[in-house]
Amino acid sequence: MNNKKIKIMLVEDQKLMRMAIKSLFDGQHDMEIVKETASGKEAIESAKLLNPDVVLMDIGLPDINGIEVTKKLLEINKDIKVIMLTSHLTEQEVFDSLKAGVSAYIMKDFDTENFIVIVRTIHQGAMWLDSKVVPLIRDKNSNTIPSKQVTRAAFREKHANLTQREYEVLKLIVDGKSNNEIAKVLTISEHTAKAHVCNIIQKLVVDDRTQAAVKALKEGLV
Repeated sequence: MNNKKIKIMLVEDQKLMRMAIKSLFDGQHDMEIVKETASGKEAIESAKLLNPDVVLMDIGLPDINGIEVTKKLLEINKDIKVIMLTSHLTEQEVFDSLKAGVSAYIMKDFDTENFIVIVRTIHQGAMWLDSKVVPLIRDKNSNTIPSKQVTRAAFREKHANLTQREYEVLKLIVDGKSNNEIAKVLTISEHTAKAHVCNIIQKLVVDDRTQAAVKALKEGLV
């Protein structure tokens, strides 16, 4: 049994926000906050000493912005998972964060009930985007989502349990289509479209249609 705790570093310049985020981890026996700081420079130096598994990063830091800090952290250790936890939602900042290598981009008005689950998922290697972020990147995914550089054939082989119809539905999910719109495009009932979406979510082992779209983009299906 692996009793190793997930080491988390919190990089946030607002003290009240740090306290609020830190409180979410109270009672989580598989996680620990090993460092909290308001400084990008201190975060970089601390990463060298503490080797955190997950970093909760704000963009608007007083010395170095969180995007640049992310780049430095991943130079130190490419396996660090950086979660951009921010109130910033400009197209440029989202693009720059993803290109820098963040594993998640989450707005600060996040659902606290699911946050711990998301952190665990990110630690295990998943990618997660706030639903507010997806519309900003949908049309520019080829240059934005860090790709594993796998071919479509490799993706299909890996997810061979997806049917051809489910691939068609997945592409429409990536295009931002609702169940009703998918039904109209494929000339199927909305009930059938919903069933396909549920099957895709289950087969790709994700929580919702947004994460299904992100996984498809990241792994090179579209």
